[in-house]
Amino acid sequence: MDIIIAPDSFKGSLSATEAVEAMDRGIKRCFPHARTIHVPMADGGEGTMETLVAATAGVIKTVHAIDPLGFEITAEYGILGDEKTCVIEMAKASGLDLVPKEKLAPLSATTYGTGQLIKQALDDGYTSFILAIGGSATNDGGAGMLQALGLQLMDDKGKEIGYGGGELHRINRIDLEKFDERIASCKFVIASDVENPLIGTNGASYVFGPQKGADADDIKILDNNLTHWADMVAEVTGVHLHHAPGAGAAGGIGGAFQAFFPSEMQRGIDVVLKYSNFNAYLEQADIVLTGEGKVDHQTASGKTPMGVAQAAKKANIPTIIIAGSVGPGIEALYKYGVVSVNSMINEPMELGHAIQRASELLTNATEQIMRTYFSQ
Repeated sequence: MDIIIAPDSFKGSLSATEAVEAMDRGIKRCFPHARTIHVPMADGGEGTMETLVAATAGVIKTVHAIDPLGFEITAEYGILGDEKTCVIEMAKASGLDLVPKEKLAPLSATTYGTGQLIKQALDDGYTSFILAIGGSATNDGGAGMLQALGLQLMDDKGKEIGYGGGELHRINRIDLEKFDERIASCKFVIASDVENPLIGTNGASYVFGPQKGADADDIKILDNNLTHWADMVAEVTGVHLHHAPGAGAAGGIGGAFQAFFPSEMQRGIDVVLKYSNFNAYLEQADIVLTGEGKVDHQTASGKTPMGVAQAAKKANIPTIIIAGSVGPGIEALYKYGVVSVNSMINEPMELGHAIQRASELLTNATEQIMRTYFSQ
């Protein structure tokens, strides 16, 4: 039996690679001679850079940058095995995991560090980019990133505004004169599974603001400020981001790429499937195992398990999902080639306990699923 193991990370407990290894152990307990094909996955969020670098035998470079709160950190970007394509994961410099919960600052958090990563890659000579923009702690419309690349956002007194979405209402003029001219001759693929517009009740602030620490008052401020930002961007570029699909991704940085970069937005999972040669592995597979921390109705919006299942279905290969928790709406996944969705939790337990035992639980669940479906 040839089995592809292609999970995403189980957030807070297992990386995608660790999840692959746990599932492999479960398979080998009942099928010791099975051939397993390890293909760690990601969908544009945390872990995407490492996944793509590992899949292509690339390298990782270290860069000095600032985090969402403006503190200096050491961040990373990746170079694919083709030695030409640079992978920048926004979460490395502007990610939610970089900020303790008690210090989340949705009004002042900045994407400046992501801009620093792009600038360093440009300095290093790269012209082809994959930008993975999930997992951000920011809601600044990508303004900080643009400032790091030379865009000047001036107030009514001719001074540059500060960092964060809370400052955007102060913009009186956008000055493109010092914006890095190298960007125009580069290619940017934006990996994201988010199609939300920039503003409104389905936009960046209302939908994603709460997870970044925004309360009801903050959300109104941020949404109003992003509206002003979009108005100013439209005056300068002619691009109207207000209701553009995907402009609300990662606190609005999706819109910044649409307006100021020669870019193309693609589903994160599709980017990872392409560069990991997933379709080639399907040619010799009997079944696919995938999974992530939580599977529910949102999974069908383009997250890893659905993308994996869609690709497998085209090759007539069935897909089994194993998740940390299973919520409502999973029936939507069955039409995409998923044959079953299974939780790895085998008894009532607190979340912290489940996280500590994640590897063991995933291994045990994989073994039981394989015995149930395939033992004779």
